[in-house]
Amino acid sequence: MRTFSIFTAGLLLAAGAAHAVDEAATVELSKNNGCMSCHSAKEKIVGPSFSAIAEKYKGDKDAAASLAQSIQNGSKGKWGRIPMPAHPSMSPADIKTLAQWVMTAQH
Repeated sequence: MRTFSIFTAGLLLAAGAAHAVDEAATVELSKNNGCMSCHSAKEKIVGPSFSAIAEKYKGDKDAAASLAQSIQNGSKGKWGRIPMPAHPSMSPADIKTLAQWVMTAQH
């Protein structure tokens, strides 16, 4: 019984590590897709900072999905007059990674 518990714990840890966001790779992904042209970790540039986005939506369980839609399709009026452009050429996996990173990372 104890062996099973240790084995199960190991599997759970491995599964968690597989879903962890690779911070350096995600920062690079955000740079390569133009995110850093308008956003930064802590300061407003053209759009809000990543930390401001995470703070605004921290209690919303659907925030990452909503953010992914905004990345994919663009948005207007959420953060002022300047619209966020759509990113239709980004893969769904990259969009999901970026949205989760913005919502969970300590920027």
